[in-house]
Amino acid sequence: MTADADGRVSGRVTSVAGALDADVLLAAVETADGTEVHALAAAAAAIEPVVSLDMTRPLADVVIDSVPSRVVVAAEFGWAAIQSGLTIGAALLASEQAGVAAWCLETTVEYLKLRCQFGRVVGGFQALEHRLADLYVEVESASAAARYAAGTFAADDPDSVIAAAVAASYCGDVAVRAAEEAVQLHGRIGMTWEHPAHLYLKRAKADQIGLGSPGHHRSLLADLVGLPLEQR
Repeated sequence: MTADADGRVSGRVTSVAGALDADVLLAAVETADGTEVHALAAAAAAIEPVVSLDMTRPLADVVIDSVPSRVVVAAEFGWAAIQSGLTIGAALLASEQAGVAAWCLETTVEYLKLRCQFGRVVGGFQALEHRLADLYVEVESASAAARYAAGTFAADDPDSVIAAAVAASYCGDVAVRAAEEAVQLHGRIGMTWEHPAHLYLKRAKADQIGLGSPGHHRSLLADLVGLPLEQR
């Protein structure tokens, strides 16, 4: 985004979550002194809905053409404020991912306790028991990572940035894997629009890339802990 001498902002951003329901938009504006954060009325922007993978979290393209704004974070602190917001957002998103994974696991286990095949309860097949046991370990680990990351920010812990990178790099993959298992292990019903498993899979996949992919956060984590390049 750019701003003129009168503080009017112009620019375009694609695939913005929450823009359709927003009253106020925050824009990162590049200036000669650095990055400022401006606030402007959402009603003054052109907000066009776009098709999103997760239809329960609509996206929109936002076009701003010479819209009046006010500076809420000066250039001296703007970039740090944006990075802090993204880091906290990634940590909180990890909690949602852990919740998605937990729902998928619990729902799948309950279904397999009831579904019968060849005269036996499907959940009693050893191959499925092993898969669910492995998934249980991953889901519990994701919950612990997400809970710790949220706790470090609540306590203003200096390890919060590392904790956020750990949670974001791990929980995104676990949520997708749990949702994929839910769809597959529900069999035919899991492939239908009538079952909510597909909604959780879409949310898990959208979350996985929403605030940086797991690979991005693993790379960030390696930098934070000083991991040598040859060990990455």
